[in-house]
Amino acid sequence: MVFFAPFTIPFIVGATVMFLTIGLKWLMWFVHLPKVDRRLVRHNILTRRSLAALWETVRESLLHVRIFRVNPVLGFMHASLAFGWFLLIVVGWVETTAYLGWRMIPLQGHVFFKYFVPLNDIEADIHLFDHLMDALLFVVLVGVALALFKRLRSRAMGMRRTTRHRLLDRVALMALWFIFPARLVAETVTAAIYGGGGFLTGGLGGLVEGVVPREMLMSVYEPVWWFYSAMLGMFFVALPFSRYMHIFTEIPLIFLRQWQLHPTAERKSYDNFEVQACSRCGICIDPCQLQSDLGIDDTQSVYYLRDRRYNMLSMKVANNCLMCGRCEAVCPVGINLSTLRLNSRAKRRNIPHEGRYKYLAGVDRSSGGGKVGYFSGCMTSLTPGVQRSMQQIFDAAGEEVWYADRDGGVCCGRPLMLSGETDAARKMVAYNTDLFRRHEITMLVTSCPICLRVFRESYRLDGIEVLHHSQYIERLVAAGRLQVGHSSELFTYHDPCELGRGLGIYDEPRRILESLGELREPLHSRRDALCCGASLANTVIDDGQQRRIAERMTKELEATKCHTIVTSCPLCNRAISRTAHRPTQDIAEVVARSLR
Repeated sequence: MVFFAPFTIPFIVGATVMFLTIGLKWLMWFVHLPKVDRRLVRHNILTRRSLAALWETVRESLLHVRIFRVNPVLGFMHASLAFGWFLLIVVGWVETTAYLGWRMIPLQGHVFFKYFVPLNDIEADIHLFDHLMDALLFVVLVGVALALFKRLRSRAMGMRRTTRHRLLDRVALMALWFIFPARLVAETVTAAIYGGGGFLTGGLGGLVEGVVPREMLMSVYEPVWWFYSAMLGMFFVALPFSRYMHIFTEIPLIFLRQWQLHPTAERKSYDNFEVQACSRCGICIDPCQLQSDLGIDDTQSVYYLRDRRYNMLSMKVANNCLMCGRCEAVCPVGINLSTLRLNSRAKRRNIPHEGRYKYLAGVDRSSGGGKVGYFSGCMTSLTPGVQRSMQQIFDAAGEEVWYADRDGGVCCGRPLMLSGETDAARKMVAYNTDLFRRHEITMLVTSCPICLRVFRESYRLDGIEVLHHSQYIERLVAAGRLQVGHSSELFTYHDPCELGRGLGIYDEPRRILESLGELREPLHSRRDALCCGASLANTVIDDGQQRRIAERMTKELEATKCHTIVTSCPLCNRAISRTAHRPTQDIAEVVARSLR
C-alpha cells in the first residue's frame, strides 16, 4: 500500500514542527512548576480527579459548554469547529481501519485517505462512512462560516467588539479558514474523477463531472490536494506561536486545576499554561466597563494575556484594570485573570526592603475585649457612619467586642497587593496576624470586602472564623439576637465586586434587606453586577473617569425606583453617594436605624 505523495510534505513538516514545539513547551512549563505543585500532580494523577478532568476536557475543550451559557451562537461556532474537527479525525481513523484492517498506517494516510483510495486501487465503498464524514465536514464548514461572519459583523453574533490579532494569529486564522473549504474542493474533485463520496462531496462531484471536462479535472487534481496540505501545514507551524496554542494548552490546564494546584498573588503556579490557554475569543471584552463606559479598548484581559504571552507587556496594560472580576466571571476557560495581573505587577513594582515598616513593631492601638474581633478597615474609617452603626448593632446584640483599629491601626495589606507591593503587604499581614492571635479572638468581623478577601485568601487564621459584617448581622437576626422592624421601604442592593464575584457572598445581604422591607434587583446584579469604578486596583484612570463609571451604575440602581440604595462596601458607598440622587447607605446603617 502506498501512503505517500509529494503533496503531503507540507502537512508532514507542519505536524512534526507542531508536536515537537508543543512537547518542548509543555516540558519546560512543567519543569518550572513549584515543588509543592509537582507534588500535588504526583499525588493526584492516579485519582478520580483525573477522570473529572477528562470529563471537563470533553465538556469545555470540545463542546464549549461555558461559551454556550454565555452566547449559544458563539457556543455552536466553537463546538462545531472543535468537536467537529475532532470527530473528523476519529471517524476518519475508524474509516481507514474499516477499509484496510488493523495495520500501521502513517498519519497522512488517515488524513488524505480519499486521495489514496484510487491510488491503491481500493474498490470497496462503505457508503455509511462517506455520508458520515460529509456530515461532519458540513458541520465544520458551518462553524467556519460563522467565524468569518463574526469577524465582519460581530454585533449580529452578540458581541460589540472582537479582538485584534498579531501577524502570526492572522496567518493561522487565514489558514484555518481555508483548511476545510480546501478539503471540500479536493474531495469533490476526487469524487468527480473517480466516483464515490457522500451526499456533499459525491453530490457536488456529480455536478462538477457534468460541466467540467475530465482533462481539466485531472489538471487540477494534484494542485487542490497540494493546497489542502499546504493550509494544514501552515496552520500547524503557526499554531504553537499563535493564539491557537490554546487548543493544546487548555487540556493540561484543566488537569492541573483538578489536581488542586492554586496560583496566588504571592506565588506563581501554572501561569504559563493560563497565559497560553486564552483563545482570544473576545467574550471578556464586552463586560469590561473601561471599554463600555470610557472607550478604553486596548487594556482588556484578552490584550493583557496577549502582551504577556509575547513578552511585550507594558505597565499601562498591566495597571489599567479595575480587577472587578466581570471578565473573569465570563471567561470560558476559567483563567485566574486577577491573579495573573497581580503577579505581573509584583514583578515590576515590588520593592523588597527589610527595613520598611519597622515602626510596626510593638504597635497595638486596639481596644475592648472579647472573643469577637472587629476590623473596620481603612475605607470604613472614612465612613464613620458605618462604624457607629456597627457599635449600635454590637450593643443591641449584647456582644462583647475587641476593636482592632477603632483608634487607628494597620491596613490589611490588599491595596499593596493590588499595586504589586507584595513584600510590604506581607509585613502588614504578619503584623495583623500576630495582633489577632495575641488577643485570642475566635471570630473576626470586618465591614470591608477588600479586607475580608485578603483575610481569607492571604492570611493564615486557622481557628478564627472570618465574616463580613453582612454575614454576621444576618446570623444575629436569624438567631433572634437582633430585633428589627419591617416597613414599606423599597431597597435596591449593589453587589460589591470583592464581596460578590470575589467571595461569592450574595444571599446574606439580601435576606437582611428582605426582613426590613421590599428588595428590588437592578438590571445587573449578583455575578453580573457592575463595578462602582472606585477600584483600588486601577492606578491609571483619573477621578473623572471613575465618576463616569459610577454614574452609569448608579442610574441603573435608581431605575428600580427604590427609596434607598444599599451596598456592603465603604468604597462603593462613597462612589455611589457622590453620583446618586437617592439616599445611599451601608447595610449596617440600614439595620441600625431599623432596630427595635
